[in-house]
Amino acid sequence: MSDTLRAHLCSALAGAPPGPLCVAYSGGPDSSALLHALARLPEARVRGLRALHVDHGLHADSAAWARHCRRFCASLDLPCEVARVQVERRRGEGLEAAARHARYAAFATHLRPGEALLLAHHRDDQAETVLLKLLRGAGPEGLGGMREGRPLGSGQLWRPLLHGISRAQLRDYIAVHRLDCIDDPANADTRLVRNQLRHEILPRLAAHWPQAVDSILHSARLNRAAAEALREQWLAAFDALHDDASGSLDASGWLALLPALRAPLLDHWLHARGLAAPTTAQRAQIERQCAARPGQSPCIRWRDTELHVWKGRLWARALPLPLDPAWRTDWLGEPLALPDGGRLTLHDQHARLPTSLSVCLRRGGERIKPAGDVHTRELRDLLQQAGLPPWQRRACPLLYENDALVAVADRWISARGRQLFEAAGSLPCWQPGS
Repeated sequence: MSDTLRAHLCSALAGAPPGPLCVAYSGGPDSSALLHALARLPEARVRGLRALHVDHGLHADSAAWARHCRRFCASLDLPCEVARVQVERRRGEGLEAAARHARYAAFATHLRPGEALLLAHHRDDQAETVLLKLLRGAGPEGLGGMREGRPLGSGQLWRPLLHGISRAQLRDYIAVHRLDCIDDPANADTRLVRNQLRHEILPRLAAHWPQAVDSILHSARLNRAAAEALREQWLAAFDALHDDASGSLDASGWLALLPALRAPLLDHWLHARGLAAPTTAQRAQIERQCAARPGQSPCIRWRDTELHVWKGRLWARALPLPLDPAWRTDWLGEPLALPDGGRLTLHDQHARLPTSLSVCLRRGGERIKPAGDVHTRELRDLLQQAGLPPWQRRACPLLYENDALVAVADRWISARGRQLFEAAGSLPCWQPGS
């Protein structure tokens, strides 16, 4: 069994691009077997083999686990870097998903240029992943399972065991070499969905269908091939529908696509913006709202994301922090952080106003007489006519001298406001929150 893993890794390394190697090392059996086997291969050592351990700080023994990983690597004469992370749960996200996000963020941060990060995911992990995706209603991309490799940070993620090595083979390797491994009790907690599949569902399937894992993996390969064929089509559609300047998508063009292209294109667009993909129900709601009448601006929210349908296009952004309508501060022209994460400055950031102005947010009913205009205008009408996105209107900073509105961000300035900014020798500059 030791020779099987060694032969598999020798073959994998021979076919892989050159470059340094780093093993994502948890201290558990799978990553211990991978790291130990690689350490015995001169062709791996010559490529600067090292280990990276992520300490999530979620278990009372996590510091002891980090020390174990250092000792194990020292016994192999390999360097071991420990990255400590803070696991922060985002809206609607479980602890397991939050830990995974923190872990992969650490991987991306600590990976060196051109380095390959090797993960010990194997055949059984892939089968579990495909079943999880199936139960969540995934399409070809999800049912294709984990990819063997993909870009990560300044290097590459690589799963060399994914198609040829099983969990049982790795456990046999551990037993033959009598390797000391960490036993994380979370791996036996069947309240976690993946553990239910691993310890309860898959053994029952295998009892009735001994070839179950082989069949699942065969299906994954077919779905991966289908997903790659579809990818060529929806990437071409994305180029046609996406506006680089605004980051928005043409709503009617997106809705006209076949469902097999529509879903992955939307997910690709959202993920590129650092946002989460919607559920099937939320995706259906987006499709319904694409037909909104002119003047309407529907908004669909999920987890940490909100999507707007406005002016015939789809706009997505991170869910904003709630705004305090009573927020107010004094301003002389210094760089000012706004409640939505935006920024108000003067173009000349060294300039200062001759008198302090009050900055606050809209409450409704505001009016201003722009310099050179014979009429006093409703701010609501000005914002609509200017085509300012609805999600930016709520956070638009209003500048007052005493009780008189003298400027609306950098969009409209009264005659009195013009005098103040001319005295400062610089005009306002508003950067809305992203």
